[in-house]
Amino acid sequence: MELKFTNLTKQFGDVAAVQNVSHTLRNGVYGLLGVNGAGKTTLMRMLTTLISPTSGTITWNGKDIFQMDGEYRRLLGYLPQDYGFYPDFTVQDYLQYIAALKGIRESVARQRVKTLLSQVGMVKARGKKMKTLSGGMKRRVGIAQAMLNDPKILILDEPTAGLDPSERIRFRNLISELSEDRVVLLSTHIVSDVEYIAGEILLMKDGQITVSGTAEEVIASMPLKVWRCGVKKESIDKVLRSYQVSNVKTIPGGAELRILSATPPTPGAVEETATLEDVFLYHFGERAGDDHGAL
Repeated sequence: MELKFTNLTKQFGDVAAVQNVSHTLRNGVYGLLGVNGAGKTTLMRMLTTLISPTSGTITWNGKDIFQMDGEYRRLLGYLPQDYGFYPDFTVQDYLQYIAALKGIRESVARQRVKTLLSQVGMVKARGKKMKTLSGGMKRRVGIAQAMLNDPKILILDEPTAGLDPSERIRFRNLISELSEDRVVLLSTHIVSDVEYIAGEILLMKDGQITVSGTAEEVIASMPLKVWRCGVKKESIDKVLRSYQVSNVKTIPGGAELRILSATPPTPGAVEETATLEDVFLYHFGERAGDDHGAL
């Protein structure tokens, strides 16, 4: 089982949203990590055949996915950032409707919908209209619709957008359950979404995959060290301008800072264990919290 993209590029006019990207995905969960505008959505839209690449190839077990056409899409489950639904459909009716669109026999669809409603924790809400659901509930229904055809390839674009912390944890546990015997590609700009469930992390910046590997390998690739140090109140602004600071904790008379630096930023600074969030800060800097729109 192998989904492979080679020298993949997508141009929109003069803008290269994805630039000469290559990677091979096999069984397991892959985290596609980057800020908004890094090219994650464009890459996923190509992998789902929604848009064609300007150049490069995408193959499934050696076959070109665009030549496979419907054969490939039958293997595919996709949850976009925003998915459409009829607001007056109940959850049950919506999933039955999507199953029909996917060509799943009614008897098979009924059992599949029942199983998935249980998996995503929506059994009690199956009779509720879609328009009455919370954001977290809609995302759970979205995951269920993506899984209706028991796909070999599951692609999830910013699946935890708008979810509260408890819903995010529930979602991560669900994806871990669903990842057996399939390729799961999960795009996000939220580090915690992929840190513990992704076997491999792909860090995407400016349309390119700049770093890939396990969480440990990605962390080890960062050339800077992480330091914890106390700074007096009058010096905080200067330190913030001089270093990449991943955390600021106010303490009496100043602040305790978590800083990325090759050398100790202040006398008495204590070296800390680096995390994936530190790596994210190193690569994206202040842009990490900005919203630049999806490409």
